[in-house]
Amino acid sequence: MRQGKLTDLSVRLLAAAAMLAGAGCGYHFAAEGSGLPDNAQTIYVQEFSNSSTNTGLNNQLLRYVKEEIEEHKRLTLVDSSQGADLTLSGSIELENTLPTTFNSVSEPTEYSEMITISAALRDNHTNKIIWSTDHMTDVDNYPVVSQAAITTSPNFLQGNLRGQDIAQMPDLQVAASEQHLTQGQMLDQIAKNLYSSMSDGF
Repeated sequence: MRQGKLTDLSVRLLAAAAMLAGAGCGYHFAAEGSGLPDNAQTIYVQEFSNSSTNTGLNNQLLRYVKEEIEEHKRLTLVDSSQGADLTLSGSIELENTLPTTFNSVSEPTEYSEMITISAALRDNHTNKIIWSTDHMTDVDNYPVVSQAAITTSPNFLQGNLRGQDIAQMPDLQVAASEQHLTQGQMLDQIAKNLYSSMSDGF
């Protein structure tokens, strides 16, 4: 992964610009409410491809996407595109981490991670793409030293660690643990955004 100095504000602005630029779609349904075809009952989710250097990240995203679809109970997941009304496909286009905060001797204390995906929804009955997005992006920060961890933050409290635990951990373990937690939260948010955009048709 490439690393370089970039401010937290710059990272967030880049992510916001990417979301605005890429949140387009190829088709809008005329009906109000749900953007999904009225007769669509089943969906097949293909394994997402992975253009990043993070092996297995696409499989993690796939799990979150399927869980999000199941949670809404609008569509039933099936194991094959044959017989499915819809097929969702996609790709992780980018996963990048950059140091954003430094201590007094210029050592990084916090990193920012950005994940960008593309996705498309096909109507199998017409063989047409009815929704797509090119640059759906999420960005978040995580500490790489215990001193930078805000143990009262909602993000930290969603994990399994507590303040007294992380204070005893070496920096490498802190970084690995916090990145794993942050990635999971980001993939979950991307899955929620994907479903919301896909089901609304924009």
